[in-house]
Amino acid sequence: MILYQLKCQRGHDFEAWFLNSPAYDSQQTSGDVSCPHCGTTDVNKVPMAPNIVRSRTSGRNVEPMEAPSRASSEFRAQEVAEKILGAVNSLRQEVEANCDYVGDEFAEEARRIHYGETEDHDIFGEATEEEAGELDEEGVEFFRLPFPRRRND
Repeated sequence: MILYQLKCQRGHDFEAWFLNSPAYDSQQTSGDVSCPHCGTTDVNKVPMAPNIVRSRTSGRNVEPMEAPSRASSEFRAQEVAEKILGAVNSLRQEVEANCDYVGDEFAEEARRIHYGETEDHDIFGEATEEEAGELDEEGVEFFRLPFPRRRND
């Protein structure tokens, strides 16, 4: 990664990270580099002092600048995905503990409950898109759960 000091035609100074020098050239030529202050794409590199890191024995410690880490973004995305999956699994456990599984007979059982043909009880199972549409048209209350099918279902 390389950090460039940039300036737009309106005089705004700003910095931007690029993968390498050819990446900057390509993005600048295609108009993908724009000023964060005014949005113009008439942007050019300006001379900048190199970031020199002195040794610790020089009496001054200078922290090198780090580029944003792609790995940290991917790690954060992984954390979020794991939390979502954890919540879905918790919901599934709660539903399985408190509702009757009716499998592919979900639509028929939901109708029987709705029309009072059987005792009112909480159920879960599977329905096709067509069956779900029919239930909706009939006014049968249900909602879809984000559960993937288990291999042994």
